Amino acid sequence: MPNGYHGKILHVHLDTGRIEVETPPESFYRTYMGGGAMATYYILREVPKGADPLGPENLLAVFPSVVTGAAIAGLSRINVNAKSPMSGAIGDSQGGGFFPAEFKFAGFDGVLFHGRSPKWVYLAIIDGKAELHDAAHLTGKVTGEVDALLKQEAGDGKVQVMQVGPAAEKGVRFAGIVNMANRLNGRTGMGLVMASKKLKAIVVRGHAKVQLADAKAVAALNKAGAGWIPTNPDVEGLGRLGTASVVMPQNSFGTLPTRNYTEGQFEGAEPISGEKMAETILKGRDTCYACTVRCKRVVEISEGKYKVDPVYGGAEYETIGTFGSYCGIADLAAVSLAHQVCDMHGVDTISCGATIAFAMECFEKGIITKEDTGGIELRFGNAEAMLETLNQIVTKSGKLGTALAEGSARAAKHWGRGAEDCLITVKGEEAPAHMPQAKRSLALIYAVNPFGADHQSSEHDWMIEEGMASDLYMGRLAAMGLTEKLPPMSLGDEKIKFAYLGQAFYSMMDTLELCQFVWGPAWCLFGPLETVEMVRAVTGWEVTLDELLAVGIRRINLMRTFNAREGLTRKDDALPQKFFTPLGGTGPTAGLAVGRDEFEHSLDEYYRLHDWTRDGIPTAAALSKYGIPWAVEHLPA
Repeated sequence: MPNGYHGKILHVHLDTGRIEVETPPESFYRTYMGGGAMATYYILREVPKGADPLGPENLLAVFPSVVTGAAIAGLSRINVNAKSPMSGAIGDSQGGGFFPAEFKFAGFDGVLFHGRSPKWVYLAIIDGKAELHDAAHLTGKVTGEVDALLKQEAGDGKVQVMQVGPAAEKGVRFAGIVNMANRLNGRTGMGLVMASKKLKAIVVRGHAKVQLADAKAVAALNKAGAGWIPTNPDVEGLGRLGTASVVMPQNSFGTLPTRNYTEGQFEGAEPISGEKMAETILKGRDTCYACTVRCKRVVEISEGKYKVDPVYGGAEYETIGTFGSYCGIADLAAVSLAHQVCDMHGVDTISCGATIAFAMECFEKGIITKEDTGGIELRFGNAEAMLETLNQIVTKSGKLGTALAEGSARAAKHWGRGAEDCLITVKGEEAPAHMPQAKRSLALIYAVNPFGADHQSSEHDWMIEEGMASDLYMGRLAAMGLTEKLPPMSLGDEKIKFAYLGQAFYSMMDTLELCQFVWGPAWCLFGPLETVEMVRAVTGWEVTLDELLAVGIRRINLMRTFNAREGLTRKDDALPQKFFTPLGGTGPTAGLAVGRDEFEHSLDEYYRLHDWTRDGIPTAAALSKYGIPWAVEHLPA
């Protein structure tokens, strides 16, 4: 058996129930490695141009990678890809927990779902054996209940369950895929695609531990990383306070999106901060397989108006942002309940919370009225209105919930009357809680990212900017040829190069399925050189950093080729009007906006670095350079 992988990929034909096993050669694994690159390889080849994202011709791809399941922090992630119902472009979403490692232990390197089942089913993969089972009894139940039922049916409390919740069954467009009842592959509507195939869940259990080329080197690196945690304030804070550790710093810098991205500071930040969570409702720190950082929050509220069950974990920074500051809500209990409702029903908290904030701004401006909201006083700061709207969305009920369950971009088209000016979407995806008005390279990456606005597709500006970049950050970035600190809020050619290389590194991580809180180019526990060391120790391949960056760029080119085939061009690498509008409020970012001229220049330079056309289309030369010349046949004529 090869090091790091099994050499077996499952193909499940849901229309007939036929299950096949593909055994690709080693060269295939070294070229695509797993995750988003391997998934997009199949999607580009097998999904016909113009296919309906919710039709049987769409392909749902679920892939860990060649290093998933090795006993070291940050290697239990899994990717889900398909044509996205949010955008019609490539869809991509990552999730963590124990499911990814257990999937690998079950004996396969990935699974592809073809067609559509005539009835609800779930797939069980137990110690190398894959079978489809009836899932009619699971429909309509919330995720915690389904997770418990499937463990009971398997007679093994250690099975791991990845599932769609009732929101996906009802057709909520931004439905995600849930494992452990509290870890989501949340973005780009992958849950709705899974539900469209009548696939309710994937259940995994196995004992085929990953074979390592150099187990001692992996163990030594893992031990060293655990020792580094106390010396790295970013990682130490992440473990102690979770991702919510950045609420107060973001607010002090004026980069906490407030009242639907109209301001950068929220007067109610402290009551929803990581510090407040730790002081009041934090019950424990959970983790993913073999991870020593332990950043996952577990909260409990047993008294008061808003009760929260620890089964559903706890809110991350993005959830606190979208349901908190985006909506002008300073109530941690209400935000925590919103997080729980999303996990129970299986929806992306970023798109869901941001869509409610969008509707609040529309209501405040008179674009919609109580006639549109069904009588809800949908104003910023109204926690009861937020929760009522949320419950309508996840059940796709009521006039308001039915409209917003389609996401903010479609709701804006439905309402008209200037609602488009309140959007914060790129390629149909609502923007996360990191502001491109101040982090200027994110303006570029939000626009060009193949699956829409995403904060985990590149390194952030502060890692290389004067006054923020530490010696640790700069020492690691130097491995990629980035040696000079750059002016704050710049978007010149050096910052564009930083964005390009940072995106390549993050794309590689979404191919190797590395947790971006543990592995990364600057601030994380392990840097670029340790990443190379780890891949060598797991696989035995004598990879270099250049080869790994090429893997990331290969994935980007595959995704952009898919998008180009589906008709996306430079016009789709666009930012919403709101990002070009000066921020209001007070604080260090008041009055800031993305400049149109610098943004257009950044597109030109970014395309040039990739050797693409000025319209953002990959060229034959670029595809050949990165080892995928076959993809040229999918480019538009």
